[in-house]
Amino acid sequence: MEGITKIKDLTPESRRVNVLAKVIEIGEPKEINTRFGESKSVTEVVVGDDTGKIKLSLWGEQAASVKDGSTLHVDNGYISLVRGQMRLNVGKYGNLNESEEAVEEVNSENDMSEKVYENTNFRRGGTGGGFRRNGGGYGGNSGGRREYGSRDNYRNEDRD
Repeated sequence: MEGITKIKDLTPESRRVNVLAKVIEIGEPKEINTRFGESKSVTEVVVGDDTGKIKLSLWGEQAASVKDGSTLHVDNGYISLVRGQMRLNVGKYGNLNESEEAVEEVNSENDMSEKVYENTNFRRGGTGGGFRRNGGGYGGNSGGRREYGSRDNYRNEDRD
């Protein structure tokens, strides 16, 4: 197969990679809460080739068809960092299939998911957002809250 990336060549910046790897270990599914407040099942599968091994994160039903010892072809995968460690992902634009081309030899010594990288927050576009201390939002660059005067100016003096 052309365009196959070896596991040793994966980096935290790797995008749109095709990986051919043998399933070494299938973890237990875990329920996690996403940043969108949804609960999803994720299964970590250790896969390897002749250059190294890495954890592959499979979401939902992706893990159902994976068998120990089989060879998987990850098409259009990408790398993410989980607690600073690399994970191979399939994603919604990628595909995961069992390959007829077998990976026989696995280099278990070179664990690419073992190394801890400094989380540099690799961005995929967008404009950011979130809380801004001064300015932001619509309108001028006057900062946060507008000051119209003290609360005493708005107190009804006749009520005293």
